[in-house]
Amino acid sequence: MNVQFKKGVVDLCVLALLDEHDRYGYELVQKISGKIFVSEGTVYTVLRRLTKEGYFDTYQKGSTEGPPRKYYRMTDAGKAYLETLLHEWRSFNRSVNELIGEE
Repeated sequence: MNVQFKKGVVDLCVLALLDEHDRYGYELVQKISGKIFVSEGTVYTVLRRLTKEGYFDTYQKGSTEGPPRKYYRMTDAGKAYLETLLHEWRSFNRSVNELIGEE
């Protein structure tokens, strides 16, 4: 997939997945990269930035498979940001589909 198509969509994917339930970083990487190729570093960069911006809280949780994992939890600000991005995405997607004759 074209890199420019993916740019900016990773934020939306991370937010949407965390809206379902709390997740740890590598789980997000696996989930997203199962659908679109994205590097681990890209996802962790997005997580750090969105956490710094107040969209996620983090906490540690023990793991049976190794050291404790850092989980990300959506904040109210994150939920509001997700709604904004979803609205923008749907509008953008609809406009592109009209231009390329899909609708």
